[in-house]
Amino acid sequence: MAHEIWLWIKEQVARFFGFLGRQIVRLWRYLLGWLSTVSGSTWRKVAIGMPVAFIVYILIGMPFAHRIDDSLEATPRTPAGGSQVVTTLAYLVKREAVDNNWTPNDPIFLPGWWIDNTPNFQTGLMTAVALFSFELRDQLGRMRGSSAKDDDLVLASDNLSKAPDRWVFDFSTSLLPITPTHTHYKDGWKRLEAYNARLLSGDAVFERRADNLQATISRIASDIGGASDALDEYIADNAGGMGIDFGADDLFYRVKGQMYAYHLILDALKHDFADVIADRELGPLYDALLESMRATAQLDPVMVSNGEASGVIPNHLSVQGFYLLRARTQLREIGDILLK
Repeated sequence: MAHEIWLWIKEQVARFFGFLGRQIVRLWRYLLGWLSTVSGSTWRKVAIGMPVAFIVYILIGMPFAHRIDDSLEATPRTPAGGSQVVTTLAYLVKREAVDNNWTPNDPIFLPGWWIDNTPNFQTGLMTAVALFSFELRDQLGRMRGSSAKDDDLVLASDNLSKAPDRWVFDFSTSLLPITPTHTHYKDGWKRLEAYNARLLSGDAVFERRADNLQATISRIASDIGGASDALDEYIADNAGGMGIDFGADDLFYRVKGQMYAYHLILDALKHDFADVIADRELGPLYDALLESMRATAQLDPVMVSNGEASGVIPNHLSVQGFYLLRARTQLREIGDILLK
C-alpha cells in the first residue's frame, strides 16, 4: 500500500513539473511577443531581452539537469576471470561523467549550477569511488604488500581523486585553461577498463584473499563512520530551525550518493569474494548488510526536512543516520569474523 502511495506521489510531482514546463514555454512565447512591442533601437531590445532569455533558459534547463539515478539493478556483469567490483566502478564513472552531464563543475551560465541535489549526489558517489580506487590500487590489485602497484590502477586512482568542481577555468590555481574534472574522470574510467581487460587475459592481479576483504571492509566502515559523524554534527547544530534549512538536502544527497556507490561496491565484492564469504559462513550477515545499504541508498523524500527529534516535522537526516550506523555495525561484525 505504501509503495502504491509513493508511486502516486511521484506521478503527481512529475505531472506538476510537466505543467510547469508548459507554463514556462507559454511565458517565453509571451515575452517574445512583448519584446517585439518594445520601442527603441535593436540594442535596447537586446539589453532587455538577454537577461529575460537567460532566466527562462535556466528555468527550462533545471528540470533536465536534475537527475539522480539510484537504480541498483543495472550494473553489468563481468566475464569469468575479471573483477566485478572493477566493472562496477567503471560503470559508475562512465555513467556519471561520460554518458551524463557532470554537474558539480558546471559554471554559472549552465542550469546545473542552479540546482543542488544532483551535484551533491554525484559528489558523494565519486567520493566513495575515489576512496575505493585507493584500496584497489594499494591492496586488491597487487601481490601482498611487496609487489609494485599496477600502473593502470595508479593512474585511475589519481584521476578519480580530483576535486569534483574543477571547470576549464579555475583562476584560484591558474590564469590558463586547465583539465576539467570530468575529463580526469573519463581517463580514470579508461584505466579501470584497461586493468580489467588485462585481468581477463591473465596479465594483471586481483587478490581474492580474506585479509584483503577485511581491510577493504574496514576502510569502508571508517568512511561511513565519517558520514555518520557529519550527519550527527549537522543535526546538533541545525535541527528544528524556524526557517527553511537549505543545507539539509545538500548533506542528505551527498551521503545518499556515497551510500549508493558503496552498496554497488559491496554487492560486487560479494561476487568477487564469493569463496571467502562462503568459507567464513558470512552469507546471511552480508545479505543483511546489503539490505541496510539498500535502504540508505534509496531514501527518497519529496522534501528533505531537518526537524526536531521530538517534533512533528520529520528529520530525514536522522533516518539516514540510523541506517548508516546499522550498516557500519554490520561491516564491523563482518570484519571481526574475517580476522579470525
